[in-house]
Amino acid sequence: MARRTLAGIAALAAASAVMTPTVAEASPPGSKDVTAVLFEWNFASVARECTTTLGPAGYGYVQVSPPAEHIQGSQWWTSYQPVSYRIAGRLGDRAAFKNMVDTCHAAGVKVVADTVINHMSAGSGTGTGGSSYTKYTYPGLYSSYDFDNCTSQITNYGDRWNVQNCELVGLADLDTGESYVRGAIAGYLNDLLSLGVDGFRIDAAKHIPAADLANIKSRLTNPSAYWKQEVIHGAGEAVQPTEYTGTGDVQEFRYAYDLKRVFNNENLAYLKNYGEGWGYLSSGSAGVFVDNHDTERNGSTLSYKDNATYTLANVFMLAWPYGAPDINSGYEFTDHDAGPPGGGRVDACWQSGWKCQHNWPEIKSMVAFRNATRGQSVTNWWDNGGDAIAFGRGNKGFVAVNHESGALTRTYQTSLPAGTYCDVQSNKPVTVDGSGRLTATLGSNTALAVYAGKSGC
Repeated sequence: MARRTLAGIAALAAASAVMTPTVAEASPPGSKDVTAVLFEWNFASVARECTTTLGPAGYGYVQVSPPAEHIQGSQWWTSYQPVSYRIAGRLGDRAAFKNMVDTCHAAGVKVVADTVINHMSAGSGTGTGGSSYTKYTYPGLYSSYDFDNCTSQITNYGDRWNVQNCELVGLADLDTGESYVRGAIAGYLNDLLSLGVDGFRIDAAKHIPAADLANIKSRLTNPSAYWKQEVIHGAGEAVQPTEYTGTGDVQEFRYAYDLKRVFNNENLAYLKNYGEGWGYLSSGSAGVFVDNHDTERNGSTLSYKDNATYTLANVFMLAWPYGAPDINSGYEFTDHDAGPPGGGRVDACWQSGWKCQHNWPEIKSMVAFRNATRGQSVTNWWDNGGDAIAFGRGNKGFVAVNHESGALTRTYQTSLPAGTYCDVQSNKPVTVDGSGRLTATLGSNTALAVYAGKSGC
């Protein structure tokens, strides 16, 4: 996304969709729908992580930060101000990108590229790959005629024209109604497809008319490539996420906002019908997350700073059959603008500030749980009216979450066959009796998760 921290506009920009084949579907294509979003990891580090962690854990996708050449600077948001469509950003060159895609594919992990196609930069200079530019002139790519006539900042989210023709935090807004611009954007996406990319996250999709995005997508060499659009819901706003579900899935920001409120201030018992029952997008069109790189900085969602509460929210998301989940994996920060440690080089998880949430044992273990319970409905819901809940996924899995302040011991009714299972949260064996009952003690702010096929710890 663009620099939403600029001018205090953190929550304003954005929005929605996660791509689907020509008819929008519920989740990324394939049997594994969890995406690890390795925010600002360089391509060499992503390649290694696909091999060592993502593939073995069962992640279906990895999302990488924007690969295009961008403005210079150490801040993370420089990646969201492109100056050309060459793969020449801080995270690696074309060869490194291609090697990353091939390595991830060999590990069974598909690749989604975060793509910035709503706008270009806000200033002038020389890009990370050596290209000269000014705000409205990008030699060999765009001239002033290719930008919208409104050269002032967006000020009114109740006005569709203002949102989609004016400038997001002062960034030069491309006129995506022009055939040339559509072709140039499609050319960039097709170049990424030629390198093996499996899909795209469309940054700031709210600021691009849905018809323009549909036209651009129709120009792809693979029009059914995975397509995930960012459209932030805003009550009463002129542009709404539902407009974009015809081209793909849409990121459902309300899911993340409400998880924070429920986990911090309400009762987990309220989650019994989470998703469509709360007025969200249909499950088949929703991309969900506990946090992303913008929301962890603007405080609108939980983040790694919430410790066990954050972990439990991710466990719940991966266990609950709504939408296609993203696991945000970034780095520690005190300065909201700070770019990635070491320029994006990750030598090891949990060092040099890298948080590696995708590799936290409690979160990583739930990826296999999700894959094993795919297609199974919620069964055997239980709650205590407060912050302890439990539910099954058909006869394939069962989860219990204790967000109370003290330990909880009880016997749960499941639909699992009798046997010994491995609780992947504690890595201890759990027994289910012949009547499907399971007895366990959960400490405060811990969970239990068992699933068919995982018996030994």
